[in-house]
Amino acid sequence: MSTAGLDVFDKSLQTTHIWLNELMEDNSIGPNKKLAWHVLGAVLRAIRDRLPIDLAAHLGAELPLVVRGAYYDQFRPSELPRRERSTDEFLQRIGKELSTSRPVDLPVATTAVFRTLSHHVNRGTLDKVREALPEEVRALCRHDPPAHDEPPELRE
Repeated sequence: MSTAGLDVFDKSLQTTHIWLNELMEDNSIGPNKKLAWHVLGAVLRAIRDRLPIDLAAHLGAELPLVVRGAYYDQFRPSELPRRERSTDEFLQRIGKELSTSRPVDLPVATTAVFRTLSHHVNRGTLDKVREALPEEVRALCRHDPPAHDEPPELRE
């Protein structure tokens, strides 16, 4: 029997938990699902606000329904893309959103979110997102593991 009563919600919740579990495996976040949720949302919104509107929408369409809600929280398309150029400005934005939570290593947590995205979001989309970000910020955007659009035999 379905928990939420609708398969689409159940699948989204299941996928969201998988993403949060991956983030909690990262040393900067640890076994705190609430913190992992806040980190995921803060990093996704910082990325979203640095992207051209079409690419921001394309990335949003690839997120699980529950995560998509956090991604679009406080979305103001008329103010996009924001112009932060440096890694420090980018991380300050994330840090401001996380100011009421336990301190985390922002560069490591941001990289962990990109790593999680690389497991679940189309590789081509992630490449476009990475290229749309300022060069300094790209260093945080490693997506070492193959994305899901590669054949299973090429996955780790």
